[in-house]
Amino acid sequence: MATAVDGLKARMFTLGAPDKDGVMRGGAAKRAARTRLAMEALAELWDEACAAVPFDVPPRGIGLAAVGSLARGQLGPASDLDLVLIHDGHALGEADLNAFANKLWYPLWDAGLDLDHSVRTRAQCEAVTDHDLPAAMGWLDVVPVAGDSELVAATATSILERWRKAARKRLPELLDSAQVRLERFARLPYVNQPDVKEARGGLRDTVLTAALAASWLADRPHGRYDDAVERLLDVRDCIHLASGRDTNLLATRWQAPVAAMLGLADPTLPAGEREAKSIDDLATLLARLGRTIAFSLDATASRAQRTLVHDKPRFSFFQIRSPRAGGRREAPTFELLDEGVAVHEGEVVLAPGVDVAADASLPLRVAVAAAEHGLPINTSTLVNLTHAPVHDYAWDDASRALFLRLLAGGEHLARTWEELDFVGLPARWMPEWSAIRNRPSASAAHRYTIDRHMVEVTSQLGRERPGCAVSGARARSGERYDDDHFAALLLAGILHDIGKRPGVGDHAAEGARHAQAIVRRMGFSRQVERWVTLLVREHLTLSEFASSRNPRDPQAGRELAQCVDRDGIVLDMLFDLTRADMCSLGATPGETLSGQAGWSKWRAQLVTQMTAAAMYHL
Repeated sequence: MATAVDGLKARMFTLGAPDKDGVMRGGAAKRAARTRLAMEALAELWDEACAAVPFDVPPRGIGLAAVGSLARGQLGPASDLDLVLIHDGHALGEADLNAFANKLWYPLWDAGLDLDHSVRTRAQCEAVTDHDLPAAMGWLDVVPVAGDSELVAATATSILERWRKAARKRLPELLDSAQVRLERFARLPYVNQPDVKEARGGLRDTVLTAALAASWLADRPHGRYDDAVERLLDVRDCIHLASGRDTNLLATRWQAPVAAMLGLADPTLPAGEREAKSIDDLATLLARLGRTIAFSLDATASRAQRTLVHDKPRFSFFQIRSPRAGGRREAPTFELLDEGVAVHEGEVVLAPGVDVAADASLPLRVAVAAAEHGLPINTSTLVNLTHAPVHDYAWDDASRALFLRLLAGGEHLARTWEELDFVGLPARWMPEWSAIRNRPSASAAHRYTIDRHMVEVTSQLGRERPGCAVSGARARSGERYDDDHFAALLLAGILHDIGKRPGVGDHAAEGARHAQAIVRRMGFSRQVERWVTLLVREHLTLSEFASSRNPRDPQAGRELAQCVDRDGIVLDMLFDLTRADMCSLGATPGETLSGQAGWSKWRAQLVTQMTAAAMYHL
């Protein structure tokens, strides 16, 4: 028997189809049309279900509600339908209620539609959203579909009011959920195969941003942020069209067709080159969108947290008789971290009275303070830092030292660098950074984009020299690099893949050329420049020797020793760079790589043995 939802899945795909030239245009209008189509079909299905059961379905006390992407008007070609059958507990008996619900759900399943469904009373809806944060997020947008719309609206209003009352207590839970997703799915701008929903800067963050705004703790951004959300929804829709299913993972095999549907494929380029460039452009687009959305969430969350702090009275009951500030709120307190840099309410900010436009090294001092103290940089401070007179050619001893301290930030370097990169500061220090910024790596072993990979590598480099206590090698455990050698190692880490540019065959040789120019322009010593150039040029050599040469072959050891100018400390530096480079490789979630990638025990043994063979010939 035909139903109102027969063929609905195919019709939704048809509504999202690209134009004749293969480009998907008017994404927002198509999402609105899909939503109308789905809502109309569901309303008809309600009428059919009412007619199909052998009892009367009352007009009051039971209604069908849409939540999630359907309620937000963001339905993709293959998105699931989030539906809740709400009842007052009296309209139908349990048996009749189940029978009626089956008349709604089964036609949807038979039509091949993905369905997230539930049957609840208003009290049950409130209880679920009180204890289930994802459910609460979905319920902040509710649209009546059919039946008792007043019951649906009353339930939605009640849940929203409860959310606002509980928002102050639930804010930490909401922010913790974002952190958990970040640890699992990483950041959208830096993952080669990102989940455009769950990654940091993805669609899930837009729901969290809306939830913060709905709490009345802080308003959300508009304008540029709204445009970014719509464009990321276009990307999600194109993934559905390319894959033919409800998925948010931009897997490698879908990237070229998705880029083409987004209009990123240049028809004047030959096949092969056209796809490669379009994938690069897609990665750049995702990085821009992800950064905008993540920055907006951070800014909204920061304002919400400040609201909680400033809503609290700054004097106690026992101070009423002699208040410290005469009954007024106390002025904000700043703890100075460096010249012009302070911490306020857990964020690095500019100290009062600082003149940003007159201080070229201020961005570096802010960055070092954030990395060394493990604190985020205030979003307004980041924007203000763009007014500093930063130039790639204006370096002195103090700014060079600050840059090295930033690179030595360890586990906090990645977050700080990401914050700086959002406002374009790294490219102002090193214009060459723009050429690799947001670019995906052609190697399947790389989880991250080229720029993020270099930051991850640098974050793993320390002063301790490796101890190669294997056959033929003397133990050096506990020895540390001096300042110049450590500077060269850090600089090599942040520059080792700077040569990975379109059309470049040997990125190590190309990178050495650029690295030499950057380090020289920054004013480092010629000795540091020579070490950095060598390390960037040879950063693949040790791993290649370890995988293709016999460590027991004296010729292999002699050749490797020649590659590091027969310098034992430089060999140590190459070992550390190789280890960090391999440790930063890895699979995207849901992807499997062979044992040839990464720093496995087997790879560590091969590299250590080859290092010992070279050490013998120094």
